[in-house]
Amino acid sequence: MTAPLVPGAEKAGPAAPRSPLAVGRKLLALALLGVIVGGVVAGAALPVSATAGMAAKLAGDSFEDLPSDLQVPPTPQASYIYANDGKTQITQFWEENRTDVGIDDIAPVMKDAIVAAEDTRFYEHGGMDLKGLLRAFVSNSRGGEVSGASTLTMQYVRNVLKNDESATEAERDAATEVSTGRKLQEIRYAITLEKKLKDKDEILRRYLNIAFFGNKAYGVSAAARAYFSTTPDKLTLGQAAMIAGLVKSPYAYDPVNNPEDQAVGRRNYVLNAMVGTGAITREEADKAIAEPLNLKPTAATSNCTAVPRTHNSWGFFCDYFLSWWKQQEEFGPTPEDREELLKKGGLRIVTSMDPRMQDQAAAESVRIYDHDDPKAAPLAAVEPGTGKVKALAINRYFSIEPNPGGGNYPNTVNQFIAGSDDSAGYQFGSTFKLFVLLAALENGFPLDTGYTTKSPFKTIYPDGSATACGGFWCPSNADKTYQDGYQNMWTGFGKSSNTYFIKLQQEVGVTKAVEMAKRLGIQFRNQQDAALAAKPSGWGAFTLGVSATTPLDMANAYATLAADGKFCKPTPVVSITDSTGTVSDAAAKVAQPECTQALDKDVARAAADAGRCVVGQQPTYGSCPGGTSTELSGMVGRPVSGKSGSSDNYATESFIAFTPQLAIAGIAANPDNPTDIVGLAAQDQVIRSIGTLLHDALAGQPVRDFPAPSEKISFKSGSAASPQLPPAPKSSKSPSTED
Repeated sequence: MTAPLVPGAEKAGPAAPRSPLAVGRKLLALALLGVIVGGVVAGAALPVSATAGMAAKLAGDSFEDLPSDLQVPPTPQASYIYANDGKTQITQFWEENRTDVGIDDIAPVMKDAIVAAEDTRFYEHGGMDLKGLLRAFVSNSRGGEVSGASTLTMQYVRNVLKNDESATEAERDAATEVSTGRKLQEIRYAITLEKKLKDKDEILRRYLNIAFFGNKAYGVSAAARAYFSTTPDKLTLGQAAMIAGLVKSPYAYDPVNNPEDQAVGRRNYVLNAMVGTGAITREEADKAIAEPLNLKPTAATSNCTAVPRTHNSWGFFCDYFLSWWKQQEEFGPTPEDREELLKKGGLRIVTSMDPRMQDQAAAESVRIYDHDDPKAAPLAAVEPGTGKVKALAINRYFSIEPNPGGGNYPNTVNQFIAGSDDSAGYQFGSTFKLFVLLAALENGFPLDTGYTTKSPFKTIYPDGSATACGGFWCPSNADKTYQDGYQNMWTGFGKSSNTYFIKLQQEVGVTKAVEMAKRLGIQFRNQQDAALAAKPSGWGAFTLGVSATTPLDMANAYATLAADGKFCKPTPVVSITDSTGTVSDAAAKVAQPECTQALDKDVARAAADAGRCVVGQQPTYGSCPGGTSTELSGMVGRPVSGKSGSSDNYATESFIAFTPQLAIAGIAANPDNPTDIVGLAAQDQVIRSIGTLLHDALAGQPVRDFPAPSEKISFKSGSAASPQLPPAPKSSKSPSTED
């Protein structure tokens, strides 16, 4: 027996064969050492000894101990906002201009171009390209261009890590630092990712959706639009090569913001590389090289100021949508969180805005007052029974550009139509008589309830002013001959008799009238109005519409009558889906109309019936001797109801009209100066515009009539055969101020 080579030790057997992974790690360590040393020494960023130590780590088993399961959080994606047809884009919201697309939605030449530009062996390696590392080592050792030899998979890993919002800022910075440790971890993640996915095209898709291409474009979809105003599936060979060339240095090669020659040179490099990979022929490359870039850039814009210039009025609807969105608690605990979801969530939101109606409403508003007029004519349109807001328009440009006089016209982003904390609205005058009418009907007063009143009318409400009657408020009618005397709800509403409705308000109680307004969505945004609404018992002028409100609030309140008493909160959305086309529970909830039966059907029908007297049509029972807005009936050409309103001294002129399918409210006012009187003539202009809108918006839709109110709610006797009649004239030695 042969003695041991070392005393006390057994002779070792033949050495075990080394695994391919172990051999690969040794070679990789050598290559990596050269790559990193070449790059780091050139930049004097890291001691060579540290680099050598990290390379040794790769050669040893500790490489296997590095984290390998890459967490891939969703990338921020733009949300797109559409009109009610689901096709017309209103705007988009984003923090990073990115929209993910599927691999089949990317032109083959784009996929070939990025492989040729960044990783020619992409389909051969397993996440880490050993040959590439060795080639980089040779290049670095010869003093050539310093190369990091990153594969597309490794680049994808780096993008994920540096864009991970759940990571700290230091962790995100570490994803791009020049260090062997970072490169080792990148390789480890890349190898594991390739094993896990087993689909090269999926890795390519992910990379093309996350990479930055300059000019505010994240991902190939945004890049195709930013440079060529196209979609990634329609990219030509030359376009694809140019875009692929951008990732090496997105800012330097961006031809929109820099001279084109560098982008052209980089594009041509990519085209030649594609010949080398066999993706294209020499002839195809030469043809593309001979072409100019033919840029057709689309500026990357976001938020409501990014609506198309040709449809500027859409900005006001968008602003209302954004305000509504930030109030939806289902989308986050704070308004800031909800807006962040909108900017990053990749949502597809179909709104209720009718683009044709919106454009026409804007045109009608400008017919009343030009953009440069300090007076304004805001208009709002709502669908009864759903609360869907169809249009919000005003004679202003939605813009943050400064104004010549420093005021709010012609440019503004103030929400003068739907209201906000800064925009309480306007006095809508006699349109508020509706709330007294409804309160009376609900409390047992029939439509034929009659009173004889005169101007001035001495009320029960205290008044210490010089115009008071013995310490009490004494309002009058604008036209005593027309509006004084005996009236019931039909004629009093049709003629807009102040004295009749103040008498009716006294009988039913102003508190019930204010409660009715709140129930139908009237918001008292003005601090003084809110205080009066909280304790309204002495608010005698309430029925005359002295409280500020908005066209949207009023359109929606009157829409409740058209919907048989069903009140729906105004909403700007129809549907909300995420980037995968999924409708979440939260999205389904907020997109569903939020409706309640706010009024008994018969009460709503009776009020709508009274409104027929205003617009020149006849109620279900009896007849109306004219109304304040009789011209509307002929303009609309179908059953319609509504109410006009004038504030004190004709400072504002308003009108609201509705059919069973649509309600529109408008007003002429000066949002900045309530003492700037618009005059009575403005009401005719508002009526004309609303009548035109109703007629055109309903063209082609079925003609629907209003359901008739019952005889019980219409007549005190309960029968149309026995209406209340005016009292017989009585002699009086002196005029009375009471009925």
